[in-house]
Amino acid sequence: MTTTPLSRRLAAEAVGTAVLATVLVGSGIRAAGLSPDGGVQFLANVLASVLALALLIALFAPVSGGHFNPLVSAAAWWTGRRGGTGLTARELGGYVLAQLAGAVTGTGLANTMFERPFVQPSGQERAARHLWLAEGVATGVLILLVCGLVRSGRARLLPVAVAAWIGAACWGTASGSFANPALTLGRALSDSCTGIAPGSVPAFVLAQTAGAVAGLALVTAVFGPGPDRAPDDARDLVAPV
Repeated sequence: MTTTPLSRRLAAEAVGTAVLATVLVGSGIRAAGLSPDGGVQFLANVLASVLALALLIALFAPVSGGHFNPLVSAAAWWTGRRGGTGLTARELGGYVLAQLAGAVTGTGLANTMFERPFVQPSGQERAARHLWLAEGVATGVLILLVCGLVRSGRARLLPVAVAAWIGAACWGTASGSFANPALTLGRALSDSCTGIAPGSVPAFVLAQTAGAVAGLALVTAVFGPGPDRAPDDARDLVAPV
């Protein structure tokens, strides 16, 4: 197989993350405008977001892996570093920058579509230990799910599986399952029901990172250290070729 040019992979990650951020933030603004009921707003926001996530992973996975999340990219780098099946450190840096740029652009696009300033810092404080714990759990299980499916040769289930977990975690965790540093940053730039105050972002990202490390440890504990090379379907989705 030939390696997909890095420029195309970065474009896929940027576009995919931007579209995901647009739907995530935009559906929250739309739902808040249509119903005063917080439960209805949350249901609509989660449904739109998980549908978009599944479709975007399916669309972009053959090009870039469909990560849209710096911690998923970091996991792909970490788990594939021995056998040369993951991202290189340089590629990881490019992926993270593309995802961050995409999240900011997508959030700004959503704001603009709903007649708000492109950048509108959120005033919604999310700073509490139980929220940080929830972010760690949501992110840790996400990494366990992604790497576990790849390790067990079922990587083609990832579009549906990842979307299903994010939807479940949105309802089942106290934080609403941000579980993504790029989207967390993007959501800080929208003063909507999906937002997070900029001052709350560092602790959320730290909790997500700790959860990702725990998730990688669980992958090794449950599935073992893994082979030197991943199966072809795993490379297609997590370390694309």
